[in-house]
Amino acid sequence: QVQLVESGGGLVQAGGSLTLSCTASGRAFSSYAMGWFRQAPGTEREFVAGISRSGGSTDYADSVKGRFTISRDNAKNTVYLQMNSLKPEDTAVYYCAASNVYSGYYVPRLSGRYDYWGQGTQVTVSS
Repeated sequence: QVQLVESGGGLVQAGGSLTLSCTASGRAFSSYAMGWFRQAPGTEREFVAGISRSGGSTDYADSVKGRFTISRDNAKNTVYLQMNSLKPEDTAVYYCAASNVYSGYYVPRLSGRYDYWGQGTQVTVSS
């Protein structure tokens, strides 16, 4: 069982930056690929970024590529999402998720491949 707790959300002006953190309980954090998803009102949850178990592979949605950076610190059981050049359309609840994958380099994109989810943190970008 893994419990995930996100933090770092808030209100920021367009063009600004935020860093989200997600800390996991348990000792098997390095066994999980980690992902960030987001959901805006009236829309489906969408993949934002993911990182493999070792951190050697990353993947990004086209809408955030070049602006967001995902990273992880396995010693701290924490995954981060650095968000730069934020746009109003980035406004959403952001969720981190953990996927119990066998491959050390695989980064799932589908929400159904993730086994554990955090409670979410709100990010609001004003224009």
